[in-house]
Amino acid sequence: MEQQQAATPRPDRTSPVGHADGGEPIDVEQAEAALVEHYPRLARLAYLVLPPGHSRGRRVLAAHAVVQRALPRRAGPGAVLPAQRGGDPAVDPGYALMRLRVLRAALTAGRRRWQPPAPLPQVWGLRLFPRSGGADELALDQALSSLSGPARAAFVLRDLERLSLQETRRVLEAAGVADGQQALAEADRATLPAGSRDRALLESVEFDPCALQARPTDLIRRRQHGRAALAAGAAVLVCGALLGLPGEGWGPDGAAAPPYARNAAAEAALDPGRLAVSSATAWKTAARPDFSAWPARGDRTGDRALLRRALAVWARPGARVPVTATPGTPTGPAAGPPQLLFAGVVDHAVVALFHDGLRVVRYAEPTDGRGRADGSGATLDFARTDGAAADEASVLVVGRTEGNIRYLTAPWVTSVRLVDLLKPDAAGQPVAVGSGGLTAPVPMPRAEENCTGWPALRVGGRLDGQPGGVPGGRSDGELLTDLGELSPARLTYGPPDAPGAVSGPEGRTAWARTACQLPAVRSQGVRTVNTWRFAQQPLPGGGGVAAWLCTRAETWRGAGSRTMAQFQAPPPSGQPYATGAVTARVDGGTACGPRAPRVLSGVLWKSAGGQWWLLAAGSEQVTSITASGGVQGRTPGRLLTVPATAGAHADLKGELTGGRKLRALR
Repeated sequence: MEQQQAATPRPDRTSPVGHADGGEPIDVEQAEAALVEHYPRLARLAYLVLPPGHSRGRRVLAAHAVVQRALPRRAGPGAVLPAQRGGDPAVDPGYALMRLRVLRAALTAGRRRWQPPAPLPQVWGLRLFPRSGGADELALDQALSSLSGPARAAFVLRDLERLSLQETRRVLEAAGVADGQQALAEADRATLPAGSRDRALLESVEFDPCALQARPTDLIRRRQHGRAALAAGAAVLVCGALLGLPGEGWGPDGAAAPPYARNAAAEAALDPGRLAVSSATAWKTAARPDFSAWPARGDRTGDRALLRRALAVWARPGARVPVTATPGTPTGPAAGPPQLLFAGVVDHAVVALFHDGLRVVRYAEPTDGRGRADGSGATLDFARTDGAAADEASVLVVGRTEGNIRYLTAPWVTSVRLVDLLKPDAAGQPVAVGSGGLTAPVPMPRAEENCTGWPALRVGGRLDGQPGGVPGGRSDGELLTDLGELSPARLTYGPPDAPGAVSGPEGRTAWARTACQLPAVRSQGVRTVNTWRFAQQPLPGGGGVAAWLCTRAETWRGAGSRTMAQFQAPPPSGQPYATGAVTARVDGGTACGPRAPRVLSGVLWKSAGGQWWLLAAGSEQVTSITASGGVQGRTPGRLLTVPATAGAHADLKGELTGGRKLRALR
């Protein structure tokens, strides 16, 4: 079977924190990159090595704490790493350093009376623990529990990390184990169930501290504590009444906190009678169709009590009101009267949507009205939407219930279809839209380990009397997907300086093989995600033709973009839309964006005959590619194919038209 590994370029090392084999320094950035890339693997290693005597929930939190504290705090000389072999992630010196630090911390916890690293992450009212496995996983956990810490570490290094006996002994001794040979012998004597030696059980969800279940804590004890807190709160309220609270108190404002100092602009923003409301036909003549052209819809637009509560909670949310916001979105009060977009009942909640030119704000409370006096049940969500164009102002999320979403559509939207990005040939299913613009429930995307589907919306409409799929008359409709925020992200395809709607077979196929990478940009305030095929490369040995893609997520706030390069080898038989391999990830910067519409990336690829190759490709501006380091080679043009060995590292540099240099994305 064909395999591929990212060809990791060696960064400039200016801040040494450790040394690889031969004394090569390791910088803080490389260690951090290794921690981020291999975080689930490091967390699993820590979970398996930590003492098993405490609850699985505390062990999970301790494993995450050990890994997160393993990153060196500052530059300086570090431990000399034991020699590593090729063929696994440990050939990356940064990963080897992080693995050694995690292993040392987990073993140290076992040599003393174990106390979880403090402060542990806390989740109020919930217990978190890995998913339960079968009888074999339970037997393996019991077998590991009977071993000493060094023996557990030896077992994990040998059978999960797949190190040789000599390598395992060297890593154990570097981590502080006095007798690595004795630890290996103890691990060999353990009675283990079938599957323990081929990773099948060690890689199961039973030992994955990143795939968790949630259950409530002791409800009776929480209720007792809640009664005590309620009594204390009642005493505070009585004292406040005696002292004379300003304004009218909690009554008319529901879950809002007590009023603040009087301010004319702030008071105007609290008056439901001064809300801006667009007419039902304003969008037809608007110079810029966006959220400001949406009319107010819903069956509760005339409910002044609801709107007063919503505006008051927005201005000063009480301590018991959950507030969420996309990154970079301010959560303060409106500068003046906002615009009302929607007020009505959505499933089991009463929802009010507002827009103030910068943000969309969603207020929700239970339909039965309970909790209005004490703040329980009310929620407040903020999403930044400044500068939204018609294509980005087509729908908003108004409710999420039991894995489904309801959207509110723009007045110019005439059709909504539910499509699966992983099935590009399917036409999709029509989604019913009510007279008020509210859609029927549609499934939300799930970030599952086994990605079998990714729902999205095809939204069609018309502006200026032009019929068509989207504003402006295009026929296929805009492609939108939920990334966990109020405003769905728009998906596009094409060169960064001229992306377009995902309409043709090429764009649909590209997104079918890219969609399962979208969880990496969830909840980041993403505005658009564009993917772009920048090269095609014939594979050696008659392996077919591979595609190189660059995918970039842009945010509403400008900063915080994420870019990744993908290598999409010919898919295996029966999987025409298999997910591509990510060869590089970058946070921030201009790579693959409209300011820098160029890219260079590389990958180690194994042919069907067993030969490893270094493959590299650049966008059309690249005139030559040079490989140095563990693999040497140079080629004119923008495609490089050089024989290599498993685990080799290469520095890739490209030359652009005009003589400028381009470093590989990493």
